[in-house]
Amino acid sequence: MDYFNLFFLLCFSWKHFISNAHSSDSNQQPIPTEKLLVLTVATEETDGYLRFMQSANYFNYTIKVLGMGEEWRGGDVGRSIGGGQKVRLLKEAMEALTDQEDLVVLSVDSYDLIFAGGPEEILRKFQEANHKVLFAADGLIWPDKRLQEKYPSVRSGKRFLNSGGIIGYAPYVNKIVAQWNLHENDDDQLFYTKIYLDSFQRENLNIGLDHKSQIFQNLNGAIDEVLLKFGTKSARVRNTVYDTLPVVIHGNANTKMYLNYLGNYIPNAWNYERGCGVCDHNMVDLSQLKEYPTVMVGVFIEQPTPFLSQFFQRLVTLDYPKDKLNVFVHNNEVYHERHIQRFWEESKDVFNSFKVVGPEENLSQGQARNMGMGLCRKDPGCDFYLSMDTDVMLTNRQTLKLLIEQNRKIIGPLVTRHGKLWSNFWGALSLDGYYARSEDYIDIVQSKRVGVWNIPYMAHIYLIKGEVLRNQLKERNHFVLEKLDPDMALCRHARELTNHREKDSPNPETFHMLRVPKGMFMYITNRHEFGRLISTANFNTSHYNSDLWQIFENPVDWKEKYIHPNYTRIFTENYLEEPCPDVFWFPVFTERACDELVEEMEHYGSWSGGNHEDKRITGGYETVPTDDIHMKQIGYDKEWLHFIREFISPVTLKVFSGYYTKGYAVMNFVVKYTPGRQAYLRPHHDSSTFTINVALNSKGTDFQGGGCRFHRYNCSVDSPRKGWSFMHPGRLTHLHEGLPTTNGTRYIAVSFIDP
Repeated sequence: MDYFNLFFLLCFSWKHFISNAHSSDSNQQPIPTEKLLVLTVATEETDGYLRFMQSANYFNYTIKVLGMGEEWRGGDVGRSIGGGQKVRLLKEAMEALTDQEDLVVLSVDSYDLIFAGGPEEILRKFQEANHKVLFAADGLIWPDKRLQEKYPSVRSGKRFLNSGGIIGYAPYVNKIVAQWNLHENDDDQLFYTKIYLDSFQRENLNIGLDHKSQIFQNLNGAIDEVLLKFGTKSARVRNTVYDTLPVVIHGNANTKMYLNYLGNYIPNAWNYERGCGVCDHNMVDLSQLKEYPTVMVGVFIEQPTPFLSQFFQRLVTLDYPKDKLNVFVHNNEVYHERHIQRFWEESKDVFNSFKVVGPEENLSQGQARNMGMGLCRKDPGCDFYLSMDTDVMLTNRQTLKLLIEQNRKIIGPLVTRHGKLWSNFWGALSLDGYYARSEDYIDIVQSKRVGVWNIPYMAHIYLIKGEVLRNQLKERNHFVLEKLDPDMALCRHARELTNHREKDSPNPETFHMLRVPKGMFMYITNRHEFGRLISTANFNTSHYNSDLWQIFENPVDWKEKYIHPNYTRIFTENYLEEPCPDVFWFPVFTERACDELVEEMEHYGSWSGGNHEDKRITGGYETVPTDDIHMKQIGYDKEWLHFIREFISPVTLKVFSGYYTKGYAVMNFVVKYTPGRQAYLRPHHDSSTFTINVALNSKGTDFQGGGCRFHRYNCSVDSPRKGWSFMHPGRLTHLHEGLPTTNGTRYIAVSFIDP
């Protein structure tokens, strides 16, 4: 150390002694908040920086940003040593502040840091610490573990210095940073550590560490120490080990995902009393725009998916100008070619453009998704890219508008699987980068906490701004990353650092110096009910209309597609008829259900012919045979019995008061009446407690004649309605016959229930 520095330190030692004498005065005056200046380094406005500024503005901090617009040459501080550029910028800024002895400077990172308290609190805690300079403390030593033994021992608290937070009087901070004479990519924390470990400088500059996280909370190695504390105005982080409320929360090292979680609440983002405090910030009012933004919709069919026709119908009925929608469809399944063809024929002229890439192109998922995203990226007129997997059933026609209005770079609507906690996002990641359940995951999925949430991973459906694709995500292979599925690869590319080589820096040795932080945030919103995810895991495509078999796996979508829209009115409005005594008539199937069941039977094709000899039944002889196919023959018996229990049994309880059906039937079949094979059925009793008879097609359109006559009451019903069912007692009282079909083909579905 040269004599000039020695003299300077001796002078500081004397001032330090005088200052300590004053600081011990119990009547010490609080430092005015206008005497606090926050200095932070940020070379570009990332999402993390904007979050930092939002928290700072909430508490009215005075902020000076250093290095904005500079090229970052401080190394990859998230993965290795570096950060010297921050010290150089701080050194330059402090040169103009060194004579302001009563000015307190707070130097903090910005990309991975938020404020949880205001200037008054931080100044009070700084005064109580009784140091001229106070560094954040850490339980982990970095970057040189060999220096561990040189650290002063502490009775309680964290022992090691962290350079992400520094607070001190301007002259003292200046004296520290004035010693910097290293390179931009040398390590800033090592530089500060060596000064702190120099006992002469530590004592004469009165440098201390915030051992118990009174001011600075570094999350690395300390996540288990902290929890959220909710107040009426804002949320706070509480350190449960030291019982402190830190003011500056720093997501250092690999804890940035956890900081994102905390940032969903701190300082004023969400609490129980007010709900979401920031959801309406910076929203776009579509009604004020001259025209709606243009959206490229990427639709991906990467595995056999039930209810595909319903998916496309929902796409067509989105409440958004169709001339502003360009549709790209990637279909990887031959099974769905007929569904795509039908949609193409019906809707090719609905949208502004329509492009289909089929299984013959043999694209991987990653390649297909890169292609869809690329169509928006290369089109300057593409304002947004909406990616949708076909297992997403949007029930909210306003979904696209609602997502655009939130004005986020990447955002998705919350969709969940019916009756389960399975959704399209993860609330946290494990250390190996895979699923971990966040503390708030269940509350968000169940809408007990409603807002817009910064999350680490989403899939199935999300909206990305076109300008983001042409800037931050301009590389073209975001969906391909070793050992990760395509959506996980995209999310990792978006949230982590991205290599970027400048044109004027071809030297590979400087490649790491040009690594700049992107750190884009991804959001999920549950401010509205958007829809649901369907299960594709057990979808068997061996049937002609395989959706019929989804009654167990996707009961909500099955009901929506196949159960008559007026079915619930049976119970709310007594919407049923009694055309004959104890013969009840009510709606149960949609026309689509009727058509698909008939198609399935005709595709199977082995009609019995209406013969008495029938090997399908016990004894091999049918007294009153029909030309039919049994549900068992097409593998639909379990599904049909479940339909009876779910949708027929409740009607039974309503019309036959006091009778509780078992919902069991041995004989479940579809009958085919034609003049040339079997036109009618002679009078008979059914081997059942009660029978249902569902009309599967329309009189007057598909056939002539038909109907049913009940002999005991001399009552006939000769105008069956498609999708409606008769329900009547089977034994003794209701002898009946099938009236002749005179033209065309009539189909009915019959079950003898509780035989």
